[in-house]
Amino acid sequence: MSRFFPLGIFLVLTLLLFVGLSKDPKQIPSPLIGKPVPKFQLELLADPQQKEEHTIFNQQITLLNVWATWCVACRAEHEQLLQLAKRGVRIVGLNYKDERSSALAWLSELGDPYEMTLFDPNGRVSIDWGVYGTPETFIIDQQGIIRYKHIGPISKQDVEQIILPLIRELQL
Repeated sequence: MSRFFPLGIFLVLTLLLFVGLSKDPKQIPSPLIGKPVPKFQLELLADPQQKEEHTIFNQQITLLNVWATWCVACRAEHEQLLQLAKRGVRIVGLNYKDERSSALAWLSELGDPYEMTLFDPNGRVSIDWGVYGTPETFIIDQQGIIRYKHIGPISKQDVEQIILPLIRELQL
């Protein structure tokens, strides 16, 4: 019996490793799905004198995109955000742990897909959203309820197969 014990432990560990490797790391469940957006008040990136709060998500389906200038993957997904904005999708940016001047220059250079960009230089509000890296994107319905969270850069395939179908469904 004891001579098979190490073999049994090895098989169990191998099985757990196999199961873990077969999961998609982007499919991390968020406890915020189905709940109202966290309450906040933040300055706008473009105007530090103007503040916005969580109520900006009421009345209209919104894609909230958390980004930063130091994030290579954010640059990779930026074209998809520009295309979504051209298609009429309302996008609000949340600039995460960044310098205001760098973020403004980045949007000026690459184009600005955001209706507005909230500025979270310390990442305190982002913590309430469950953000642990960039980019992360949320879809919020007309009642201010979080319906979807996407971790990592948005691809063209994500836009066509997940984001736009979900937005169409929420519009019904």
